[in-house]
Amino acid sequence: MEKEGLSSYKFACAIARFLDDKIAKDLSILNISNVSSFADYFVICSAQTNTQVKALTENLADKVKSTFSRLPLGRENDIKNRWNLIDYGDVVVHILHQDEREAYAIEKFWNHAFSIPRETWLEESKEYSEYNNIER
Repeated sequence: MEKEGLSSYKFACAIARFLDDKIAKDLSILNISNVSSFADYFVICSAQTNTQVKALTENLADKVKSTFSRLPLGRENDIKNRWNLIDYGDVVVHILHQDEREAYAIEKFWNHAFSIPRETWLEESKEYSEYNNIER
């Protein structure tokens, strides 16, 4: 799916970069386009505390709005901010507390999806880095 000339692949990479810049843990992008009809990509990351889950979610929504003028189609979170979901249609973002990430093992459930290597999405999203393309 394409929105205003930005491919869902490029959008997913930019989202991963935004989360990486804010020190999200265990980032992964899954291409689910061949196994799902509701989205093209999942971007999944972890945080160590409920506060970090909430902060990553809010920061990402603000960054996507300011950079791409896109609002989520939907947002969901549990009452304790241990699993937040932001649905952009073509890209669905899961921000989980590390315990929930391990318990629910989204990547294992979607093991038939293609995982985008970290080096690939970092290269694809370098123009979106807050840190002038300095890699950590």
